[in-house]
Amino acid sequence: MSATHLIYAMLSHRGRVRKGNEDTCAAAPEIGAFVVCDGMGGAAAGEVASNLAADTFLANLSSPPGGPETSLTPETRMNAAIQAANHAVYQQSRQQRQYNGMGTTLVALLHAPVVKSESKGENGKAATRRSPASHLNSRVTDPPTLWLGHVGDSRCYRQRRGKLEQLTIDHSLIEEQLRAGQITLDQAAHSPMRNLITRAIGSQATVQPEIQSHRPQANDVYLLASDGLTHEVTDEEIAEILTAIPRPQTVAALTKACEDLITTANRNGGNDNITVLLVAVAP
Repeated sequence: MSATHLIYAMLSHRGRVRKGNEDTCAAAPEIGAFVVCDGMGGAAAGEVASNLAADTFLANLSSPPGGPETSLTPETRMNAAIQAANHAVYQQSRQQRQYNGMGTTLVALLHAPVVKSESKGENGKAATRRSPASHLNSRVTDPPTLWLGHVGDSRCYRQRRGKLEQLTIDHSLIEEQLRAGQITLDQAAHSPMRNLITRAIGSQATVQPEIQSHRPQANDVYLLASDGLTHEVTDEEIAEILTAIPRPQTVAALTKACEDLITTANRNGGNDNITVLLVAVAP
């Protein structure tokens, strides 16, 4: 499976309440990288933070330390790109007073397919070995080719064979309270502290991202989203919209799904900026 087998669409909206949009979504399909950031800070600082983080993240992956021939693992590349984004936002916040204290969430995907290898067959001719790069139905023995990294409460979901699964766990105070059994899901949904995150890009000199590896399968749909979506739209509503995407997936169909997700969030309140980025593994 190569990066050309990934198709995507993305859309961002300021919502019905906020005057500006501090979210950013960006993609570099030529290197299989996709990112969503949700900025925070006074005045325009949140917008600056999210844009700077997304741009730096993609730039670092496009030109990794050591050059394009670097042998760094995808996990190391993902971590390095997140650290570069963190450093850029942190330094900017310290250098300009109006940006003091700004930060952003970040959730990103990096598709790093296994390169095909060749060996000599019995007749002496080159024979291509079967690898995750040459077929779409991944097996548990295949090496992972999709890497997911996040900091904060922007999320990644995966829709596979009609089942929606949240792949990330929020770095937030509410999530910690839920896992400790201190509050219920209903209390979490209405808590005045639900926007408080425990990790952010740019708030400290270094950051500890969570990085996962996954084995994509044909027709998977991955959703990267800011909390402006997930605070307003239930998992059931998200699943219904993603399930309605016809197969084989197309950019037009993914774009319509993005529009439907944002329309639903605005219909349910639209209290925050809403950003969605859909990545599909096309057969």
